[in-house]
Amino acid sequence: MMKTLISCEFNMDTNCVELLYTDGTMLAIDTIAVENEYAEDMYQRSELDWLIYASTI
Repeated sequence: MMKTLISCEFNMDTNCVELLYTDGTMLAIDTIAVENEYAEDMYQRSELDWLIYASTI
């Protein structure tokens, strides 16, 4: 069972969001795979793009 989340970072080299928990568990989420599964049309892709740009401000 995973414990408390201690860090969450986007790795630009792998295009993954990497989560690190206090028990040593590391979870990497492949953002390209998630985008390909979620975004079926240009409107959904633009929503994902907005999330990326809004989080960097």
